[in-house]
Amino acid sequence: MKLPRPITYITRDLERAIGMEPSGEYVVVANKTPYSEKYASRCPEDSVILVNGTPEDGVLGTSELMDHPVVKEKLAAQKSDVLVFKNTARVEEAAAKSGLRLLNPKAQLSETVENKMSQIEWLGELGRKYLPHHIIMPAKNLTWTGEPFIIQWAHGHTGGGTFLISSETELKTIQEKFPYRVTRRTIHIHGPSFTVNAIVAADKILVGNISYQITGVAPFTDNPFSTVGNDWGVTHNLLNETEVEFIETMTSDIGKKLNIAGWRGLYGVDVIQDDKTGTIYLIEINARQPASASFESHLQNENRIQGQISRVATRLCGITTFEAHLKALLGEKIDQPLIPINDGAQIVQRVTKTSKVVPAEKITALESLGYNLAIYPNTDLNEDLVRIQSARGIIETYGVFNERGKEIVEKVA
Repeated sequence: MKLPRPITYITRDLERAIGMEPSGEYVVVANKTPYSEKYASRCPEDSVILVNGTPEDGVLGTSELMDHPVVKEKLAAQKSDVLVFKNTARVEEAAAKSGLRLLNPKAQLSETVENKMSQIEWLGELGRKYLPHHIIMPAKNLTWTGEPFIIQWAHGHTGGGTFLISSETELKTIQEKFPYRVTRRTIHIHGPSFTVNAIVAADKILVGNISYQITGVAPFTDNPFSTVGNDWGVTHNLLNETEVEFIETMTSDIGKKLNIAGWRGLYGVDVIQDDKTGTIYLIEINARQPASASFESHLQNENRIQGQISRVATRLCGITTFEAHLKALLGEKIDQPLIPINDGAQIVQRVTKTSKVVPAEKITALESLGYNLAIYPNTDLNEDLVRIQSARGIIETYGVFNERGKEIVEKVA
């Protein structure tokens, strides 16, 4: 895709930025790691700028990368707009200090939409329509009624702010530790979860491909609420046409509200389907580029290439989710649909109590089986260690791996 003006994507982890291949007009700045060096070696010269943090600093965050002398020199030599994975007040401050023009929507809007408390007021009627039944109160005021329920803090990363309360004892433990912390209490819903990435453009909402959300699965995480992957191949085995349309309508409704608030570009919506009633509920809004957008775009591009080879016209007229993201942020008109996909999956091995690193021989074994791997230099509990990507699905049905999925589990465990 030809950009009307240059963009520099500054990111802690390279994988977030490669929804489109780096080029002279689309430059990526990231931390130097063995994975990022290997990837950069295949890209045009100077299209990937890799930065070494000091031994004391370790891996640099987005705002630290902005402030790095190498990055400042690059941006001074070639003026460009700047894009980040997730905008924050700290990132905005760093960008303003360096005189950089951020393409991302304002951090305060992202905070309002993602915060589990302010989100309810922001959603208004949409919250009453799509959210499961909930109440907000300090933890000390919660009562045990004999039925399990979910509580959430205002913020949580990869499921870290969500807890299942299964007994009065568990509730008392939370209350003793955080008596005055405001919580959102929600009914406990059993069933499969799904994710959809979407784009807010000036005059339309583009809803992407719905994926089955792989959540809380051992050995990939210790946290039962952490998302560890997505599978685009199994979705239509689990959802009928009416349910797909309902999710798309919900996502579009949220996008329209974001548009009115001034949002542009990618956002993500997570839903859960009650396995008893079939009802679909909104459980999460990611007011940022979702982590699955890069690989979704890779799969879309592969479909486009195959369409060009086989001369399938319907595959030639679309764009990827990431391309639409850039167009929306740049204020470009989008007159093509998103490319459909119906296969492919990714799964992330996170840092767990027993898995601090994935040995080199396991990496080699997975790569020899044809999987693409993105490796991260993270050490904090529940952060990404290895992202394993497959052109084919890895899920048989809700909660069950197919043979490819079992193959990955066997190699990782």
